[in-house]
Amino acid sequence: MNPKFVEVKEAVAHIKDNDTVGVCGFGIVAFPQGVMDALGKRFCETGRPKDLTVICPAGQGDGKGSGIDCCAYKGLIKRLVIPHYMLLDRMKELIVNNEIEAYNLPTGQIMHMFRVIASRQPGMLTSVGLGTFVDPRIEGGKMNEVTQEDLVQLITIDGKEWLFYKAYPIDVSIIRGTTADERGNISIEKEAANTGILSLALAARCSGGAVIAQVERVAKAGTLNPKMVEVPGMLVDFVIVAKDTAREHRQTASQVYNPALSGEIKVPLRGDEVPIPSRVERAIIARRAAMELYSGAIVNLGIGIPAEIPSVIQNKKMSEELTFTMESGVVGGIALTEYEDFGIALNPEAIIDECYEFDLYNGGVDIAFLGFAEVDAEGNVNVSKFGPILAGCGGFIDISQEAKKVVFCGTFTSHGLKIGVDSGNLHIRQEGKHKKFVKKVEQITFSGEYARRKKQPVVLVTERAVFHLEEAGWVLTEMAPGVDIEKHIFPHVDFEVRVARTLKKIEKSILTWGGSGISTS
Repeated sequence: MNPKFVEVKEAVAHIKDNDTVGVCGFGIVAFPQGVMDALGKRFCETGRPKDLTVICPAGQGDGKGSGIDCCAYKGLIKRLVIPHYMLLDRMKELIVNNEIEAYNLPTGQIMHMFRVIASRQPGMLTSVGLGTFVDPRIEGGKMNEVTQEDLVQLITIDGKEWLFYKAYPIDVSIIRGTTADERGNISIEKEAANTGILSLALAARCSGGAVIAQVERVAKAGTLNPKMVEVPGMLVDFVIVAKDTAREHRQTASQVYNPALSGEIKVPLRGDEVPIPSRVERAIIARRAAMELYSGAIVNLGIGIPAEIPSVIQNKKMSEELTFTMESGVVGGIALTEYEDFGIALNPEAIIDECYEFDLYNGGVDIAFLGFAEVDAEGNVNVSKFGPILAGCGGFIDISQEAKKVVFCGTFTSHGLKIGVDSGNLHIRQEGKHKKFVKKVEQITFSGEYARRKKQPVVLVTERAVFHLEEAGWVLTEMAPGVDIEKHIFPHVDFEVRVARTLKKIEKSILTWGGSGISTS
């Protein structure tokens, strides 16, 4: 049966009170903005639908009102399940005011959950989240006081602990592609990421629900290359054609459309198109972190400084032997480093289904480079919550827990840090206002105890010092030339700092780099 090509108002009218709605997207990438705008508008005009449960596999937003924020109305959404909240200002306000229930669960587990729902299983068993705030013994991923139901349970099998993520039927899946033919087959040739839309469509179909697909254009039946069809028309109920591409169907937060981001073409890169760290402290951290690389490594790049690591590698042969990945499913290419564009790359080598990228992260990554906001004496790391500021874990827990090695990258203090380099020596000209080495992190996004139990190598790189996580906690192993341990280290750490017997100096070449990169050979 062919799907109905309808106006967006007709499609969203099929979403009923109390429905569970799955929505695709990675930030603004592949997000069905036109459908979600119409859903928010319908609620404002009619008060329906109400009390929806909305589940999203990534942080769908740009900090400017787009993404899921267009539906941030009390009464429209009863419960929100999402990995990342940083760019969802209106949703965060509802959560802080206890006006909706909210859960923060890892990206990979939500992505995999769609496959579990499609296979009609009761839930998903995994180790991901143990010892973190997702663990029901700590917070269970609940984000405010009105959120009470346990979506994650602790289970022991043969003496080993597991987390069980409960599955629930999807009533409506809202997906996005580039082209729909007349039979509703959906291709994604102009999308900058594959956000698991086949799994999401199957989750709704196998739950007895409906699938709404937003596309940019329509093609004659039988004209799409069958290998390019991501979702077959037999799974699609309604097709919506976006009318305002710049708002409803833009490719990324910063660009309406660039074929070099979707892999349709490869463009020659000028020097100004290759991101170079914008501040000296970020450059130093990226260069020192890159020293952990080795030929043949499969690497994950997190948001922020980690995404800048490829640009500081000088050894061309090694750079060609490395495989850089991002959680959006993008492999290779030149990563875009703006926060709202994280996960996208110019000239990617491959763009795979995000579900399968997280299969890779379940033990198949050699080194994960990730940021950090707080660390404590136990080796715990927080990137997800700071007082009233809700960021969320994103894919951080999936990636950090199962990587063969983790390298955390960030400044030693934050908010106002100013440094300089003179003759190969680092000078702290102004200390940041906020300490990042605290007695107890506000929220555990990475469990030091779990890492030590697994004997996972963990390194923490800052602009002035390098630490390794050992059985007794963090150990200071390297300091930058010009740094005084009594003045620049001890006063800014709220716990006892252990110092390696042989304290190395960070190579001066890391600090005096002139813009051509560093050698990791």
